[in-house]
Amino acid sequence: MKNIIRNIKSSVALSIISFSFLLAGISSLQGQDLPDRPTPPRLLVDYTGILNASERTALENKLVSFNDTTSNQILVILTNDLYGHDIETFASGIGDKWGVGQADLDNGIVLVVKPKVGNNPGLAFISVGYGLTGAIPDITAGQIVDYEMIPSFKNNDYYSGIDQATTVLMELAAGEYSSDEYSSSRRNFLWELSPLIFFFTLLFLILWLSRRSSTIGSKPRSPWAAFWLGSAMGSGGRWGGSSSGSFGGFGGGGFGGGGAGGSW
Repeated sequence: MKNIIRNIKSSVALSIISFSFLLAGISSLQGQDLPDRPTPPRLLVDYTGILNASERTALENKLVSFNDTTSNQILVILTNDLYGHDIETFASGIGDKWGVGQADLDNGIVLVVKPKVGNNPGLAFISVGYGLTGAIPDITAGQIVDYEMIPSFKNNDYYSGIDQATTVLMELAAGEYSSDEYSSSRRNFLWELSPLIFFFTLLFLILWLSRRSSTIGSKPRSPWAAFWLGSAMGSGGRWGGSSSGSFGGFGGGGFGGGGAGGSW
């Protein structure tokens, strides 16, 4: 009887050991090594080539200028390969491996974009270092992805989405406004637009009725032309356009799951 019990215990122990090795093997296959940081180090890494030269220059100058004028760092990565990881693990892993932020402050941000290709959904994630989770909590990171990035990405405009998102991240990290103020402004956005929507709808209706009653054969010029020509918008901000693009390097880390993402 004792021999039977001993054999059962040995079989169970052997099964547990074998299962542990199996799990370790699966884990190693699923989680490949992350890419090494580029040399020289850069704050914008586009492995996809989806950004053109002028877009890359503008974004990198913006990121380097922010790095030079604050103690915070934002790294932007565009990639088609997550090296066997989910995008959250990839983003936080890059932050730790590359050392994004200052070593004593853990004040780095990693923004990862995996563009939509064919039927494969696009993915975006903002990973926030420990030192900035108070300024940029998970819910706010998710709102930035949803409101600033994905609408542009759906139109295949990756530059605008990244530009808008990094502007908000910079302003939050610099304390120009709080995450609550940002969230409130987004919730109130459509409500604040309601009077304008009503006004322009009414004005359009008046102009349409006026045109219908005009003399047959006349071609009245639309007063909208000058308005639309004069309403062109440009992008810019405190951290745009003045940097040479050179970047001193990383030295931090401290990423532990803070952040949020989305898909389209």
